[in-house]
Amino acid sequence: MKHPLASAGMLLLVTVAACGGQDPTIARTSPAPSASESAATPAKTAKGYSYGLRKSDIPWHGAGDPYNAMVALDDGRRVAMHYRRGKGLYEQHSDPQADGWTRPSLIYGTNTEACQGIHLRAFGGTVTATADFGHYCSDGEPPMESIAAVGAGNLRTWDHHLTRSFDGWERVSAGDGGREITFRRGSSTLRWTRSGGFSN
Repeated sequence: MKHPLASAGMLLLVTVAACGGQDPTIARTSPAPSASESAATPAKTAKGYSYGLRKSDIPWHGAGDPYNAMVALDDGRRVAMHYRRGKGLYEQHSDPQADGWTRPSLIYGTNTEACQGIHLRAFGGTVTATADFGHYCSDGEPPMESIAAVGAGNLRTWDHHLTRSFDGWERVSAGDGGREITFRRGSSTLRWTRSGGFSN
């Protein structure tokens, strides 16, 4: 016959084991996250920046592709331009708060050939571009269409100026923190202001 105290001791031992042991059929869960941990990091997306960076469809096998160009702004944004064969000059820009680029936007449309390279410069929040086109550029002929373009602010709209039968702008300078831009080649000048756009 078992002693009553022995039975009570056995019952106490089983109770302690049941309270302190781990049932292998119960999945272990992590402690609930704190308020700061549960706040998800916002995804790097911004409206209008859901496109990939597009490249020119014109083949280039040498060093330094003249048909694609990119420049970085002080605030972390980037502007990229590329030529499309038989279509013209396109622009995209990125935002540091987004992983993508804007939809390619046509800056200047033409079915003539791309000449020389695309040249981009940033002056504060203003970006300038020069690009050239012509009917026989691949044969070594000079350009017939020279483009000067300027984008400022949110870069959603660009001003552009066409000069025909011209070898292209060689130098670009800025004044008033990028609110005034001057394009030069020899004695020829072209001016742009943020308030008035292009004027000869």
